[in-house]
Amino acid sequence: MLIDSHVNLHHKSFDEDRGEVIARARSAGVARMITICDTIANFPDVIAIAQAHSDIFASVGAHPHYAKDHLDLTAARLIELGQHQKVVGIGETGLDRHYNHSPFEAQVAVLRVHAEAARALGKTLIIHTRDADEAMADLLEEEAGKGPLRILMHCYTSGLELAQRALALGAYFSFSGIMTFKNAHDVRAIASVIPLDRVIVETDCPYLAPVPHRGQRCEPAHVAEVQAAFCRLRGIDPEQGSALLADNFFRLFPAIPRVST
Repeated sequence: MLIDSHVNLHHKSFDEDRGEVIARARSAGVARMITICDTIANFPDVIAIAQAHSDIFASVGAHPHYAKDHLDLTAARLIELGQHQKVVGIGETGLDRHYNHSPFEAQVAVLRVHAEAARALGKTLIIHTRDADEAMADLLEEEAGKGPLRILMHCYTSGLELAQRALALGAYFSFSGIMTFKNAHDVRAIASVIPLDRVIVETDCPYLAPVPHRGQRCEPAHVAEVQAAFCRLRGIDPEQGSALLADNFFRLFPAIPRVST
């Protein structure tokens, strides 16, 4: 069994063959997918995909790149949208000092709104973080101190100190096809030490296609290569690894029905 915890199926690159992409994922053994919201304006498209497919679920939120466009976003609005039965996560939200597409202060403010909504709904906070390790750790510790907060560090590429501080808050970590990239030694080093009960996998498609698909559009079916790479890295039998990663996923997203085996 395969699970892709982070897909962007509303992306325009899937407009011509979205149905075929989903069918290929199922044929490859992908049993569950979460399609991710990057702007509130895109939420209707995101949730429509989830509603149309029993094995696809959704998030609601605003990527930190677009924080500047969401300064009026309130926790109340996210809570309203997040009450939909197919919404299982809040985000992705976070901090990104690599591209700085939005002012850092705006990213912080919008992330706090997401954290408030995630606490209120009891749904997983999906975090994007890049080149902001110390600030992210400080912010997550502060927000978790306000009440129970279930955290997913999505497509993790940051450092060990942030990982350790997030682990202390009960966070889970998702690894993508970056693990298969030739020069991604730092990512593999982190993926090799995260406790096995705190790991899930993803594609982040249409981005980050794993080897041997590099340079192509990534699809959910490619999570097979991501999962295989993780199992090799940790020296886990593929069948054992599949069961382990699935169990972690359903524990992190308890509203998603487990797959019958």
